[in-house]
Amino acid sequence: MIINFLGVSLLVNSGMGAGFWAAFFTGLSTQLGLTVGIWYGFFQLVFIFVNGYLLGRRPEFWAVIPLVLEAIILDFWLEVVFKNIHVTTAPLFIQIAVFAAGILCVSLGVAIYIMPGFPTAPIDQLFLSFSERFNWNIRTSQTLIAVVVAGTALLVGGPVGVGTVIVALSLGTFIQFWHEKLTAFCQLHFNKDMVYTSQ
Repeated sequence: MIINFLGVSLLVNSGMGAGFWAAFFTGLSTQLGLTVGIWYGFFQLVFIFVNGYLLGRRPEFWAVIPLVLEAIILDFWLEVVFKNIHVTTAPLFIQIAVFAAGILCVSLGVAIYIMPGFPTAPIDQLFLSFSERFNWNIRTSQTLIAVVVAGTALLVGGPVGVGTVIVALSLGTFIQFWHEKLTAFCQLHFNKDMVYTSQ
């Protein structure tokens, strides 16, 4: 989570465009009122039930724990570490470098985060649920969800930019890459049954 939300914070601060979920929630806030945080929490709650339906299981209410942890860690990066850092005024090549570092950190963080198979926040579990239900690989399920959410964000007037499109199209590929590398490492050095091995 720490690595993941370091990446999220780098993406936010790069000025290259909001991530697809952030763009979607911001658009809803602009069009319908309420805060971005309220929309984030509402959809997280909805996804608890969606994930349970997709997997044919009872809703996983333990997912509230990582949800709270995510909120705390994200605020730590944005409100403490990066509070007085403004990359948007930096030269373009620096913005691009920060943006690229953000994608790498988010994808690596997510890949590590799902390895133990512990409960994940509902919004993170969503692409894993699609992957398991329809026997898709992580890249396919993540990219499909990202493209749909980014398109919806555009329709509701969210801050969709070049960075949003790049994240939507590339994040799944990077998560798949890191997941395969980490799975191979864990299977080589640890009990292979200890890791989540969705294709």
